[in-house]
Amino acid sequence: MKNKPFPQYKTAKVADLIPYARNSRTHSDAQVSKIAASIKEFGFLNPIIVDGDNGIIAGHGRVMAAQKLGLDTLPTIEAGHLTDAQRRAYIIADNRLALDAGWDNELLKVELQDLGEANFDLTLTGFELGEMAILFDELPNEENDDQKQIDVPENQMLLTFESEMVLQDWFDRAEKEGIKCKLL
Repeated sequence: MKNKPFPQYKTAKVADLIPYARNSRTHSDAQVSKIAASIKEFGFLNPIIVDGDNGIIAGHGRVMAAQKLGLDTLPTIEAGHLTDAQRRAYIIADNRLALDAGWDNELLKVELQDLGEANFDLTLTGFELGEMAILFDELPNEENDDQKQIDVPENQMLLTFESEMVLQDWFDRAEKEGIKCKLL
């Protein structure tokens, strides 16, 4: 592989960007809404990769979120140096390779706890409340005798939190989403 110069950031009008007709990656309304919320909070930090003719190579979901937010122009990077086969393969690889990454759950838990204690909106991380509940769930085990097994009815869930602030943050978010909660 030859060393390629780093492409320059440019801008393109959202209306001029052309989605790849054979893009096999799908984006639900809920996911696009999450991307839009992320853009509102953090700014547009991940440019759209285009083919030199405003054809989208990577960033279809970000473009959909930008449309939802009414944005007019977006940052782009041109990858016009790719052959047709490379471009088509990269469209798939860009999405698939990210799926192979994992999580260090202990470090993720620490980060989310710290963010919760700083009153940061944890839903902006992209995790659903249920996913975070599983991460923070501290089920009784042999090493932790001070917790007792509690029978929870089928249509209910018991969650424990390491701090009052994290608990309150979760409770407030669940209520905003219309989830019926009761603190014990």
